[in-house]
Amino acid sequence: MVAKVICIIPARGGSKGLKNKNIRKINNKPLIYYPIKAALRSKVCDKIVVSTDSIVIGNLAKKYGAEVPFLREKKYSEDLTTTEKTLQQALLSFEKFYETKYDICVFLTCTNLFRKISWIKEAVNILKTNSKIDSAFSVHEMYKHFWGKKGKVFTKVLPWMKNYTSRQVGNKIYREDTPLALASRAFLWRNGKRIGKKNHFIINNDPFTSIDIHNKQDLELAEIIMKFLKTKKLNKDMVVY
Repeated sequence: MVAKVICIIPARGGSKGLKNKNIRKINNKPLIYYPIKAALRSKVCDKIVVSTDSIVIGNLAKKYGAEVPFLREKKYSEDLTTTEKTLQQALLSFEKFYETKYDICVFLTCTNLFRKISWIKEAVNILKTNSKIDSAFSVHEMYKHFWGKKGKVFTKVLPWMKNYTSRQVGNKIYREDTPLALASRAFLWRNGKRIGKKNHFIINNDPFTSIDIHNKQDLELAEIIMKFLKTKKLNKDMVVY
């Protein structure tokens, strides 16, 4: 049986940090453009849909090739609505609308632009070829020391962080970057979980993956990076046009 893959791109209309965030432009294209084009170019998604409560975003999404069969209910578009709840509601609603049960779900966001299309391909294909994997997603590898706070006391997060070593040979930690590229078994989303317990990491060392657009400074920085990638011709596996 061939696995059915749905890509869901959440893009609500409200945003306090940056008004109308998901339709702000980078390189003369609204942010909603980038995940849609990445999903289309990956060629691993059977259905690409945008979950939004905004007519404007919905119309733009359809213009760029996604489907928006209906608008998201307002109660699932509040400031404190979790991503897990959004994905769960979206999947259940789309499965009901299309009268189809999907096997694999892909998650991409509008505010994380600097993704490689190959990450989406790898995430989906690893789930298709390895039934033991629950989720596959992008992670950023780094060597950093982190502190946590318990009460009034600050302590190193992990035991190995008590000692310093060179970055080249030191232990690594991995930042979860699911908004850049995530594929999960559909049953997880139906149960309100973004990822499962058995995961495949798609490791990247790209410094630009830390850009998550939530204010004007993020937007300006993303514009500069986009121009840099185009000028240096470092964009063969990314959506920058």
